[in-house]
Order: sequence, then structure tokens, then C-alpha cells
Amino acid sequence: MKFINSGQEINMRIDHLYVAGWTGRNKDAVEHHIEELAAIGIAPPSQVPLYYRVSNSLLTHTNTVEVLGEGTSGEVEPLLIQQDGEIWLGLASDHTDRELEAHSVAASKQICLKPAAQELWKYEDVKPHLDDLQLECSIKEAGDWVIYQQGTLANIRPLAELMESSGFGDNCAMLCGTLSAIGGVRAATDYQMTLVDPVLSRTITLEYSARTLPIVA
Repeated sequence: MKFINSGQEINMRIDHLYVAGWTGRNKDAVEHHIEELAAIGIAPPSQVPLYYRVSNSLLTHTNTVEVLGEGTSGEVEPLLIQQDGEIWLGLASDHTDRELEAHSVAASKQICLKPAAQELWKYEDVKPHLDDLQLECSIKEAGDWVIYQQGTLANIRPLAELMESSGFGDNCAMLCGTLSAIGGVRAATDYQMTLVDPVLSRTITLEYSARTLPIVA
């Protein structure tokens, strides 16, 4: 899979793809969210955080994903990739089928493509100020762009901790969890996402749309 760093193309071999869940740094908030989901029929995770293994073919640079039905939504997430011992940081969306999630979180993760920005940063360059990096996701509602998620990586468990506890290594990629949805989790078809480094004054952007396919019985 091809990515770009400082204008140079990098070929990345990704054999294993992880989607990390329940990665909020505030443990009380995570427990509260687990209770909220349990109230609507979604089973609690077997451990926190939890690492879902999904097909490596789901990671994509496409700007249009096709989904079944109207009950899907994306989530802005930091993306980690390791190759030849070097770690890279990027931006991706954990697009998820919310209706299927009530039956199986693992299946809901596997059924949707995971759009990823092409730009990558060297992890070592941002490691000293990871908590300062800013994530934002906007969705289009009634023709207008509205902020859906916003916050810093300080809201997510330290990325080093996620790598250590997940089995992450060479030729692996991992979506590292997300931020709370402003106004609640809901379906959308158009997304604009950013990862901003205020220290080194640079930004990774990701834009994509979800095309809804009809459910035929």
C-alpha cells in the first residue's frame, strides 16, 4: 500500500490490521459508555482496551466507500503503521455498521472499509508531543458541515501502551480509537477529517463519502 512522507512515496506492506476499541484515557468515561451501550443491547467488551483483528484489505485510500443500508458512520482515529522496525503515524476512519454492532462489534468492524489518508509522519518526530496532536471530524448534515468529533490525543490512551498490549509489530497497522461524538453517534455520508500537529505546524487531511447500497431481502 502506498503512502507519502514529505513528498516521497513509501510502499508499506500491511499483513495485519487491528482496530483498537475502548481506548479512552478517562476510565470512568469508558465505563459509563459501556453501560450506555449495554442499555441498548450492545454487549460489553471482554477486556479494555480491546483489539479487533480485521482483514488487511479493508485499509484503503478510496474517497468513496460502499456500505449496506443507512446505519453506518465513521470515526476519526490516529493510524499507526510499522515496517522494518520504523513506526509511522497517519489518519484513518473506523467506518462501522452501527446496526450490525448491536449483534456483533467484531462483525461491524469487519464489514466496512477503513479509509486512510495518504500522508504519514515519522512517529519519532511527534513522540515528544503526541498529546498535543489534534483530531477533528466534520460531517455534512442538511447540506452544512458540522463538527462531529474534536479533541487531542490526550483523550486516548498513550499510543505506546496500545502498541505494547496489542501484538503490534512489523507489517502491522492499527487504528487507535477515537473521541466522543458531539451530539451522539449517528449516521452520515460525507466526512472531513484532520490530524493537526500544532508544534511542527502541519496537517494530515482525509475526506470521503459513504455510498449507501439498498438492503434487498
